[in-house]
Amino acid sequence: MKYKNRVRSRISNLKDAKNPNLRRNVLSGAIELSKFANMTAEEMASDEMKNLRNMLTQEAIREHQMAKTGGTATDLFQCAKCKKKNCTYNQVQTRSADEPMTTFVLCNECGNRWKVCQLDCTVVLRYWEPENFQIHK
Repeated sequence: MKYKNRVRSRISNLKDAKNPNLRRNVLSGAIELSKFANMTAEEMASDEMKNLRNMLTQEAIREHQMAKTGGTATDLFQCAKCKKKNCTYNQVQTRSADEPMTTFVLCNECGNRWKVCQLDCTVVLRYWEPENFQIHK
């Protein structure tokens, strides 16, 4: 059954009026028959179809990333992968309440994700003198 499907796929791609280059390349010998027999549907596709698939893939990636981002845009973080500062971040309390929040960062350029687990540097600790404390009985 698998063999029949592969043969049908090859015949269909050779007959495709929108893909004359494949037929021309096979008939002229530019694509060897052994290579043609093992080509995937993506490899046999016309340039128009390859561009359409690539565009749809990129759109699906963007939609997937948008669905997971809903955070705050910032340039405070630099992506280790692409070195750009176009990021979005979310802060979530992933540990106990007395621990700092975890910051999840998404690079809007390349899609790289990472998390930052560190103390918030803006917290100011105040030290009170013992005489300022009053004990109510």
